[in-house]
Amino acid sequence: MANAVSLNNHDDDAMNDVAANSAREPIVKPPLLSVEDAKALDVAKMTDLFTRHLNPGQLHFMKLLGFHKVKIERAEGMYYYDQNGRKILDFFGGFGSLALGHNHSRILDARRKFQDENRQEIAIAFMSQYATALAHNLAACSPGELDMVFLGSSGSEAMEAAIKVAERAAGPKRPKIVYAENSFHGKTKGVLSITDGSLYRGEFKLVDNTVRVPFGDIDAIENAFRNDPEIGVIVLETVQGGGGIIQAETAFWQRLRALCDKYGVLWVADEVQCGFGRTGKFYAFEHHGVVPDVTALAKSLGGGKSAVGAMIAKRDVYMKAYGTPKTAMIHAMATFGGIGEACVTAIEAMNVLYDEHLIDNSANTGDYLLSRLKELQARYPSLLKDVRGQGMMIGIEFHDLSKTMPLVLRPVVAMLDDKLKGSLPGFIGSHLLRDHGVLVAFTEYNRNVIRLEPPLIAERSHVDDFIKALDEVMSRGIVRIVKDFVAAQVK
Repeated sequence: MANAVSLNNHDDDAMNDVAANSAREPIVKPPLLSVEDAKALDVAKMTDLFTRHLNPGQLHFMKLLGFHKVKIERAEGMYYYDQNGRKILDFFGGFGSLALGHNHSRILDARRKFQDENRQEIAIAFMSQYATALAHNLAACSPGELDMVFLGSSGSEAMEAAIKVAERAAGPKRPKIVYAENSFHGKTKGVLSITDGSLYRGEFKLVDNTVRVPFGDIDAIENAFRNDPEIGVIVLETVQGGGGIIQAETAFWQRLRALCDKYGVLWVADEVQCGFGRTGKFYAFEHHGVVPDVTALAKSLGGGKSAVGAMIAKRDVYMKAYGTPKTAMIHAMATFGGIGEACVTAIEAMNVLYDEHLIDNSANTGDYLLSRLKELQARYPSLLKDVRGQGMMIGIEFHDLSKTMPLVLRPVVAMLDDKLKGSLPGFIGSHLLRDHGVLVAFTEYNRNVIRLEPPLIAERSHVDDFIKALDEVMSRGIVRIVKDFVAAQVK
């Protein structure tokens, strides 16, 4: 009887819960903005919401450059279009994310067809025809034995996967990782430990199994390998983007490959920014006739419409790390790794890259851009210190502000050079946008560098428009450049 009473009491409680639930007030929708509401936001309201909910500190820098006055309404090919219908020539390219330009028609068609057919996005329990096809394409484009693929959603995620596969393959007795000064590999916690920037590192507690060397210094690398048998991995950007578009000579990369083979160290090449045809080869390391053990791509792999990252490893490296049923799930794809429409977008992007000969165009038009920039350097030696790069990944380095000033002012301004680094590129970038409708980017570590990473669809006419705009701004001379910038701040 006791059991019967207990059951009856349980049934009564359940009935009471149902009754209580049915008496609840319906959930009220919060004051959400719709897609149409978002599209209709004006600059003032965008500024308010950005300050309230995104990054008020970042807005300070946007205001300095005048970028906060722009609302982008649409984008196509080489151009943004703002709220006033003005065309903005994109020589920034989303830090190398827009190889195909904005809203390429084939990318849009592929994504539209995928949606119209109600294809699967998340099908984690099953093999995906789209993820496997993308993996095949990546292997087909990769030289040597690079043929095992991990798919993710960002460059940081791809680099996390690259470091993890290399560290596991190197083994627990060789846990140390070499990285370079002025490197940038991402902001997530693992790769932040090999991103050489105090700003990004903040005061986070990072892993301590790292060894720092100067970029391009093969003797320093050899000394590290020789003196520390616990080193198992070295991670380098093939071209340092955040460092100011810094390259190493072919001899460096060939010696690096030989040293890695000699000491049994695995080489991870970060191609997140410089890969996907940006330098005139699919991978930047292909210019040097060498193949790393692991590499990573992202940015333009998503065709400008999707977030896609990929790690590509040699099969023997991958199998050492995850090659058994027991180890296979240690770093399997996450929920959104290999998501359907993202894979379809990347598949189409890779086909467009080759069908439209954009790697060749990157090399040829990039050579033309470099030659035109060197003409400007010869014309304005007091402003332009260096022009460097390859393909559509180019750095324009300006002198410290003191060296651009009249002789009488140089000693005074020189005392402020460190604090004023980045001022001249900022002034010029601001004038390019405001007066000429041209967008450029900057670099994290060498703030005197303007970074150019236009879409690989750029033509000589776009280069000529950019050069004409830059020429006009620099022709004003340093005093007027500064005066014009100050005047723009008080408007």
